[in-house]
Amino acid sequence: MTIAMVFPGQGSQSQGMQADLATEFPVVQETYAEASEILGYDLWQLVQDGPAERLGETVVTQPAMLAAGTAAYRVWQAAGGSLPTQMAGHSLGEYTALVCAGAVGFADAMGVVKRRSELMQEAVPVGIGAMAAVLGLDDETIVSLCDEASTIGIAEPVNFNSPGQVVIAGHATAVNQAVAYAKEHGARRAIVLPVSVPSHSSLMRDAGISLAETLDATDFKAPEITVISAATAEPYSDAADIKNKLSLQVYSPVLWVRTVQAMITGGATSIIECGPGKVLAGLVRRIDKNTPVGFIDNNDSLQKALQG
Repeated sequence: MTIAMVFPGQGSQSQGMQADLATEFPVVQETYAEASEILGYDLWQLVQDGPAERLGETVVTQPAMLAAGTAAYRVWQAAGGSLPTQMAGHSLGEYTALVCAGAVGFADAMGVVKRRSELMQEAVPVGIGAMAAVLGLDDETIVSLCDEASTIGIAEPVNFNSPGQVVIAGHATAVNQAVAYAKEHGARRAIVLPVSVPSHSSLMRDAGISLAETLDATDFKAPEITVISAATAEPYSDAADIKNKLSLQVYSPVLWVRTVQAMITGGATSIIECGPGKVLAGLVRRIDKNTPVGFIDNNDSLQKALQG
């Protein structure tokens, strides 16, 4: 069995996540303690005790998901899990993949992610931007609907998550118009998401360009395990390539379908989601029904993943 690991991003967080894993594996709380030193507050306590609204803020969620994904991979290693041959991350999850593939240190990545979350939060005033999920329409139709809605503002497809599931983002007015168009065109579901940051849309261009300064000052190297960039669906190469793509991915669509297909074409016979929840595991099943999927959300799911 040739394993690929995928790491979730914003949206998979939940209050109390990884408490079960922490009972068996001290490395979980150790990882959060490392993060807390950099962040200047007790991340583990916030994740466990809330308030949930605070955990849902971009400036907290992104560091929390980096810590959670890294902790899950360290648990996998501690439990004797086999070495993956490929890795990928959904949005913020790309940082986790690069940490676990040895391309950047955890502390360095946490510093970049802290800055990334601040820049993204500041980029668009609350209430101006929006994101929405559209289910049951093909990609081409959604691109066309966004083009129509763009007469009143920016509306763009930003997450190609699985066949029939695309997230759009941009100005709230235009996103709401695109949602209305999607319903008229027979979408199974079209709903505005409870987020204020229009991630991966061109409204985030300034944030991505500003992040390049932080990335340039950070020590990256070529990954020891192949990491597929979800902004291009191609492997990262050297440090310069990583820095360039991480800047670009702030305002570029997440090509998740193509990324998963690239991992399977690259030889993955099993894909395991490494982090809280099982959102990506569900998406992988919809992208390719023939590839076995696992996830590491708690001790039970860890044991199942280890058994293959």
